[in-house]
Amino acid sequence: MTATERESLIAKLEALPAQLRQLIAGATDEQLSRPYRDGGWTSFQVIHHLADSHMQMFVRAHLIITEDNPPLKPYSQDDWAKLTDASSQPVEPSLRILEGVHERIVRLYRSLPDSAWTRTAFHPERGPMSLQDMLVLYANHGEKHLGHIRQGIGA
Repeated sequence: MTATERESLIAKLEALPAQLRQLIAGATDEQLSRPYRDGGWTSFQVIHHLADSHMQMFVRAHLIITEDNPPLKPYSQDDWAKLTDASSQPVEPSLRILEGVHERIVRLYRSLPDSAWTRTAFHPERGPMSLQDMLVLYANHGEKHLGHIRQGIGA
């Protein structure tokens, strides 16, 4: 991956919190409570999931940078999405988490030398993951879930 391609992905991460705020501005609790598809998560759950999973990205990136091939602990995102703090609570705390996490991770990512991007960790479900793999995963993850929220709220 070139430095330009990497910067494009970092810019996606940087833009996500503002895009999310703009997307849900004016959305009602009723809209946020609708699943984006039959059996899917509600927008409440998706927004809280973004905060939960991107906090994981933040921690995992730090582990990869500071340790040699650290193990990454999986978690059950579906179980987390069922918890009351993710299923129906106000989204503002999760929006603030995303803003803070993204501001810090973007600054960190932009400060790294090229050699850092090939550092790896081991995920029991995904296998070896480089820091670059994680950047690709989470940049696309945010974009995918913005689409789910658009569907859920009918935007």
